[in-house]
Amino acid sequence: MAKLDPTQFVREVRQEVARVTWPTRKETLITTGLVLALSALAALFFLLVDWIIAFAVRMLFGLGA
Repeated sequence: MAKLDPTQFVREVRQEVARVTWPTRKETLITTGLVLALSALAALFFLLVDWIIAFAVRMLFGLGA
C-alpha cells in the first residue's frame, strides 16, 4: 500500500494546476451570457408547453377556460 505524503500531493496538485489553460475574461463572459440566454429560452419554451398542456387538459375534462 502506498504511503500518503501530503507535501508530495500538494506539489503534484500545483504542477497540474500550472498546466491548466484558463479561459480569458472575455471567454468567461461570453459563455456565461450564452448559458443565461439558453436557460431563459428553455424556461420560455417549457412555460409555453405547460400552458398548452394545461389548456388541453381543461378542454378535455371541461373544467372551464
